[in-house]
Amino acid sequence: MPSTEWLEKEIRSILPNSDVEAIDLNGTQDHFHIRIIAESFNGMRPLQRQKLILNHFKPYIPRPIHAIDLKCMTPAQAEAAGD
Repeated sequence: MPSTEWLEKEIRSILPNSDVEAIDLNGTQDHFHIRIIAESFNGMRPLQRQKLILNHFKPYIPRPIHAIDLKCMTPAQAEAAGD
């Protein structure tokens, strides 16, 4: 089963120097919320940011991961949102 630590490590492998926080929403290790703050998101549309992450995890969806909720922001967007 995937863990929050594994998800964070995987995301950092494709987005080095990113700030990543994964939360197991139900305690079942198959529904996750992931907040990612990365400078490399500058100039990318929200869907492009999410596709980058979802394509990486495609082999794991729908098993063992059922759902990933993504919040992908630049550092400026995170600061403006108070995140």
